[in-house]
Amino acid sequence: MRPVVLAIVGHSGAGKTTLIERLLPMLNASGIRVATIKHSHHEIALDAAGKDSWRHRQAGAKASMLLTPSGMSLVADAIDHHDPEQWAQHYFSDMDLVLAEGFSRTSCNKIEVLRAICCPVARCAIEDGLIALVTDVEKVYPQLPHFALDDISAIVQFMLDNMQYSNSISKVKQGGDK
Repeated sequence: MRPVVLAIVGHSGAGKTTLIERLLPMLNASGIRVATIKHSHHEIALDAAGKDSWRHRQAGAKASMLLTPSGMSLVADAIDHHDPEQWAQHYFSDMDLVLAEGFSRTSCNKIEVLRAICCPVARCAIEDGLIALVTDVEKVYPQLPHFALDDISAIVQFMLDNMQYSNSISKVKQGGDK
């Protein structure tokens, strides 16, 4: 079974990272194994010059993984596609849910963080896979569920319900539920 991928989208400064930080403890407490993928439009130094993984990459490795007693890090060549569902399936197949921060232009389902103080105009449309808003703006997409910025338990319940729906769809597509 592949993980459910849900993008948390919104304008810069809207509170996407803060929302994810607040969702994770409650999702974990629900027994959900969650991974995150962050999209950045900016170049970020991922590998320190002179370190072993950097030297491996300079010598021609397409990917280099560093394992420590407490974790792992992977540095790999960027590829053209920026589809969080493909990344999730490849790297997080043992997870139940992958929260993808950003990725507003992908086809996966999205929850948008929309704050009047930041930008009261939604970044995504319903046709883009928008399924809910975490917002203090009332008049945007009234047909979608709206959640207050601090109503974490209701957002988590909506996500859990959405995951069950997504898993049911996947089973039907794979021929599991007939």
